[in-house]
Amino acid sequence: MLIIPVKEGENIDRALKRFKRKFVRTTVKNQLQERKQFTKPSVARRAQVQKAQYIQKLRDQETF
Repeated sequence: MLIIPVKEGENIDRALKRFKRKFVRTTVKNQLQERKQFTKPSVARRAQVQKAQYIQKLRDQETF
């Protein structure tokens, strides 16, 4: 459970922004999305390889 201490006189929007940032950093959102739908290990591995290929292609283009 995330606890965000709100300082006295602090704007609620600012505290909400801190909460959202902390929520994203804990990767809770990613875990919830992964649990929503089962993906086969072979499909997950293929997606990981494709992502690595894409990143490598971008890095190769950057060097030229």
